[in-house]
Amino acid sequence: MRDSAERYPDAAALLWRGKETSYSVLWQDIQRGASALHRYCHSRDLPFGTRVAVLALNGPEFVELLYAIPTAGHILVPINTRLAVPEWLFQLHHSGAAIVLGDSELLDRLKEHPEYPAELETIAFGQPYQAWIKKYHSTEDAHQQRPLNPHDDAWLLFTSGTTGKPKGAVLTHSSLAAALDSTAHGRPVRTDDRYLYPFPLFHVSAHNVLLQHRHGACVILMPAFDAAQMLRCIVEHGATTLSLAPTMIAMLLDHPNFRPADLANVRSIGYGASAIGGALLSRVLTETSVGLSQGYGMTELSGSIAFLGEDEHRDAAQCHVQRLKSVGKPVPGVDIKLIDGEIAVRSEQIMSRYWCDPEATANTLQDGWLLTGDMGHFDTDGYLYIVDRKKDMIISGGENIASREPEDILLLHPAIKQAAVVGIPHPKWGEAACAVVVLHESYRPTEEDLQTHCRQHLAGYKVPKAVLFVPSIHHNANGKIDKLALRKLAAQRLT
Repeated sequence: MRDSAERYPDAAALLWRGKETSYSVLWQDIQRGASALHRYCHSRDLPFGTRVAVLALNGPEFVELLYAIPTAGHILVPINTRLAVPEWLFQLHHSGAAIVLGDSELLDRLKEHPEYPAELETIAFGQPYQAWIKKYHSTEDAHQQRPLNPHDDAWLLFTSGTTGKPKGAVLTHSSLAAALDSTAHGRPVRTDDRYLYPFPLFHVSAHNVLLQHRHGACVILMPAFDAAQMLRCIVEHGATTLSLAPTMIAMLLDHPNFRPADLANVRSIGYGASAIGGALLSRVLTETSVGLSQGYGMTELSGSIAFLGEDEHRDAAQCHVQRLKSVGKPVPGVDIKLIDGEIAVRSEQIMSRYWCDPEATANTLQDGWLLTGDMGHFDTDGYLYIVDRKKDMIISGGENIASREPEDILLLHPAIKQAAVVGIPHPKWGEAACAVVVLHESYRPTEEDLQTHCRQHLAGYKVPKAVLFVPSIHHNANGKIDKLALRKLAAQRLT
């Protein structure tokens, strides 16, 4: 950020609710926050590497703290605002956070809980935060106790916890920098870009904000994703690039206010979380001039490590439709191999460890390789395909079922708007595949209709033994389907 502030001092770095903040002003705010944090921690004998949590919705203060906390030599711990208060408390306790900064409404909810630790300091954004900075900031005192080391811990991000308690992935300055190099290769940034960011800043996708700032672009920050609001922002603020999940792209195109002209200035949409369907891709390519780029990554990788670029999307749509199911090829500096079908990654951008969890760290980091938990394969041209999450594989009667296989087949049915397949307990087969589906309006297929459709394309053991019709499917903060919640729902409804 310092380099960009020197090169582009008057350029817009951040646009929030119609107000622009220049690079020079944002860097000054970051320095003030880092200085105040250093002096505050020093006054309380808190050491270098103190965990500082942020519990807040998107906003300028959160952006400042993405930089200020690591700049001061401490570790940023973003807390997922969508979780319940006991889950916040678990993450704060597990990380050993000494301070929580954030929105007053969220901090009040936290402090009202009977298990809130009285010694945990809270600082609310707005006037209290500004007063705190004024009290502790000093232009005469360097805000660092010692020079930063590239291998120092910078961010501690909790995973989604789909197999139990979430784990805290520790990202270093060097792993984040390597992730920015990878993303810049897969999705080049122009200095005159105006990048619209709708994801929560507590997610690893926030590294995209850092990427834009590294190249002097402007970040248009949204409070949260809303299709109508996003369409207005794109037009009013001249957005040129976006980040979305495929479900968000569909919601944008399906919105009654959408017009193809709204995306006239948008040159690229970066997406992740899942592959894009052929029908949706066709709509984007035929109704708009927008290019698409898919990225594959995860929290433990500090970002993305493989990309399917804009030209590859166009080629796939015309000649290699199957390739749309690929996540692309690894970028330079990233090695990928398959260990019993599981994708393993070696790169500078892998996390250093799981916080205070040596057993999970040893299971995931082995001989310099990170085991992703994703099952995959390469085609003859070197494109990587994700078969399924290892933990989402369904074992029915001794046979492995990759949930994505029946999901892809279900989505071929004209009645299906969304589909997810999960394993539920079965007295005879151990597990059985259950389809959870959202229908398009005016369609009313039966469970038998959908099972017959699946049998035309799949082996019998892969056909869902049950179909659960729901009005919507819950997605987590990064746009991925929450399969843990669906497994619980299906088990409750169908047993």
